[in-house]
Amino acid sequence: MTTALDLTPREALKHFFGFTLFKGLQEPVVDAVLEGHDTFVIMPTGGGKSLCYQLPALMLDGTAIVVSPLIALMKNQVDAMRGFSSEDGVAHFINSSLNKSEIAQVRSDILAGKTKLLYVAPESLNKDENVEFLRGCQISFVAIDEAHCISEWGHDFRPEYRRLKTIIQQIADVPIMALTATATPKVQQDIQKNLGMTEARLFKASFNRPNLYYEVRPKANVGKQIIQYIKAHEGKSGIIYCLSRKKTEELAELLVANGIKALPYHAGMDSHQRSSVQDKFLMQDVDVIVATIAFGMGIDKPDVRFVIHHDIPKSLESYYQETGRAGRDGGEGNCVAFYSPKDIEKLEKFLQGKPVAEQEVGMQLLQEVIGYAETSISRRKYLLHYFGEEWDEVNGEGQGMDDNSRFPKEKFEGMEYVKLVLDSIDSFDQRHKAKFICNVICGIKDSEVTTYKGHQSKFFGEGKEEDEKFWNAVIRQMVVRGLLRKEVETYGTLKITSTGEAFRKKPESFVLVKEVEIGETDDDGELLSHRSSGAGAADEVLFGMLKELRQKVAKDRKLPPYVIFSEPSLEEMATQYPITLDELAQVGGVGKTKAAKFGPPFIAAIKKYVEDHEIERAQDFVVKSAQSKSGRKVQIIQNIDKKIPLPDIARGLGKTMTELLDELDAIVSSGTKINIQYFIDEEIDEDSQSDIMEYFMQSESDEIREAEKYFDGDFEEEPLRLMRIKFMSEVAN
Repeated sequence: MTTALDLTPREALKHFFGFTLFKGLQEPVVDAVLEGHDTFVIMPTGGGKSLCYQLPALMLDGTAIVVSPLIALMKNQVDAMRGFSSEDGVAHFINSSLNKSEIAQVRSDILAGKTKLLYVAPESLNKDENVEFLRGCQISFVAIDEAHCISEWGHDFRPEYRRLKTIIQQIADVPIMALTATATPKVQQDIQKNLGMTEARLFKASFNRPNLYYEVRPKANVGKQIIQYIKAHEGKSGIIYCLSRKKTEELAELLVANGIKALPYHAGMDSHQRSSVQDKFLMQDVDVIVATIAFGMGIDKPDVRFVIHHDIPKSLESYYQETGRAGRDGGEGNCVAFYSPKDIEKLEKFLQGKPVAEQEVGMQLLQEVIGYAETSISRRKYLLHYFGEEWDEVNGEGQGMDDNSRFPKEKFEGMEYVKLVLDSIDSFDQRHKAKFICNVICGIKDSEVTTYKGHQSKFFGEGKEEDEKFWNAVIRQMVVRGLLRKEVETYGTLKITSTGEAFRKKPESFVLVKEVEIGETDDDGELLSHRSSGAGAADEVLFGMLKELRQKVAKDRKLPPYVIFSEPSLEEMATQYPITLDELAQVGGVGKTKAAKFGPPFIAAIKKYVEDHEIERAQDFVVKSAQSKSGRKVQIIQNIDKKIPLPDIARGLGKTMTELLDELDAIVSSGTKINIQYFIDEEIDEDSQSDIMEYFMQSESDEIREAEKYFDGDFEEEPLRLMRIKFMSEVAN
């Protein structure tokens, strides 16, 4: 191999990789490593981190150790390095996938001085025999990739990373390089402290990826939406992330059934299967990979044009890293996340049973994800603020490249709201989190409020005309605008900044953005018919016409309008333009029975509208319903037919009573009749049943909160929901 010691970094870059110019911060990083300094590199995905250790490794005497958590990443990088060299031994990896003879070959090449880069999993580096062997080798430096794994505040904490400093000291006294694509200020501090790198040269690139477009959609009919999205980006490469292995397989199957070249990828597959999927994606034999988070870490594919999150991830670090796999060549990169509050409930359940500190960290990370999904300010600004970077909405690169910026929400004067929040926080000596402050302002007496005497505060109930979601949104916008900060060490305690103190002394105009409520969905992403999605219809004119038609049909049939079709269903009709009963049955909250019963005048109106306005409808899709969902529905209906008590049915399905009622809501809203009278009679007296039925018949809304207000607390949520299910089943179906 050509000796590189006498070459300048630029000459070496040209010699080994064929590039004439460094990218971003690469050159000063390489210089620092060559000079023997500890270095800490925070560089977004696609920024060229790997070259920062590959080039110095080729230029220096000895072997550089690269600690990496993923076997796929190692193989990919070793293959890439061998492609730049005539000597296969230039790069090797040691991990659990190698047999004894392969390990012997690796050791032989290192001792012969052929190997410049040795990729090692942290578990392998911890093995005594490997430590003993490496102590006898010439090591140039150690690079720790995915260094955020050191911090419990990182999105992929790994305890074995905590021991790396001790292990490295046993092997050799050499410079350490830490690299990560995602690090909040807290994670950055943890990494430096744990590796003893407080004096390291720090290189931090901007987290702003101006070519990426960020969008969050309500999780309604998500399979159909994804198919339409991919069809609109035909022939382009994309990755879809799901939380469970089962969902990756189901969704990949659905895509294939609809003519899309897709494959699943998850940790349950063997290494040969995973390698095969990666190769097909790289060679463009497959357009779309449906994966758990295990996919993409080692994939150097520059032309991924979209990254879709079927499920919202556990942290903004995960989300940022996964979306970072889009548009790495600087070209088009679309990032779409589907969000439902139900996803958050699932993620919260995963945290149960874990140590308290871990639960606190997990909950704080989840709160930031909720904030990102529900915010109405620029998503780019929110994301960059999370990573400690301020971004100029007017002049910053990437302006207008998110759904909230492109389609601005309503704004309003918020000076009084902001002042109330600041005064409330100050009155409790800045010792509480957002939830406590919101509950005090709203006048909600939960256990925490009473424990800390929040109900005795002069601010208790001062803002009760608005709900907790509203006040949460105000606090989120105050944090991003710099009036408040969240104390990480105390899991999100709100502290007033100097800007916030100045505002308290001299309040001034403060424009807030009105937030849109995201609707609740069931387990399979069907929007529950009794909630408003907030998504809005694509065709507002048609939506208005359909609402008028619904009013007329309701009047003719002497029924409340919501019984005919819910507003989310009308919104979807004004987006999908269904013109046959079969197509209408595919709309969320409709189903075959309801389509046949109420549908004919609606499809006639839509068909005429489409013809009059020469609208080109989206391609029709064959969307299979998931087997698990239809099977579960049949099981529930059979159990109800047997008159099994609803709590017993819920237990048998591993669900809470609330979750079962969600299922029953979805079943009746799609037109299926069920008879739960046997259970209602046990729970609710005859007069109350009559009163509630009469309310739903006369009310313009089927919202449970409205019903609770009407009855002034006489009935709790569960009996009202049971009666609404009975009402919808008997009257609507």
